[in-house]
Amino acid sequence: MKVLFVCTGNTCRSPMAEALLTHKLPEIKAQSAGVFAGMDQSASPHVITALKEKGIELQHHSQPITEELVQWADIVLGMTSQHKQSLVMQYPQYEEKYFTLKEYVSSDDKEIDGDIPDPFGGSLEVYQETLQELEYLITLLIEKINK
Repeated sequence: MKVLFVCTGNTCRSPMAEALLTHKLPEIKAQSAGVFAGMDQSASPHVITALKEKGIELQHHSQPITEELVQWADIVLGMTSQHKQSLVMQYPQYEEKYFTLKEYVSSDDKEIDGDIPDPFGGSLEVYQETLQELEYLITLLIEKINK
C-alpha cells in the first residue's frame, strides 16, 4: 500500500505521520506533501527533536501536492477536513482516495472526529502533544492496513 499524508506546509504534521508510519511499518511506502508547501524546506526543528526523542531520525524536505503524488498513492490522508477539501478542489477525479487521517482510522465501534491541530509556531511541548496524537492514529492505521 502507498500512503500520502497531507498537511499545510509539509514541515510539521504530515512529515511526522510519514516518519511514524515508515518507522513502525518499514515495508509500507509513504510520502508527505503540503497544500501550500514550498519546495525543499526542512522539517520544523521541534519536529526533528520530538521524533528523535522517540528514536526516529528525520531527513525531510517539503514538497507541494501534485497530481503525480495523488496518482501514486492508494490513499491520501489529510490532517484536517480543509486539507481534504483542498484536494477535492484541485484533483476531483481522485476523490475516492481522500480521507482525513481520523476519518480513515475510525471504525464502527470507534469513531474519531476532528482535525489534527497545527503545532507550527508552538513550543516543543505542543509538538510532542501532536506527535503523541499522531502515534495513536498511526497505530490504528497500521491495524487497519494489516486487516
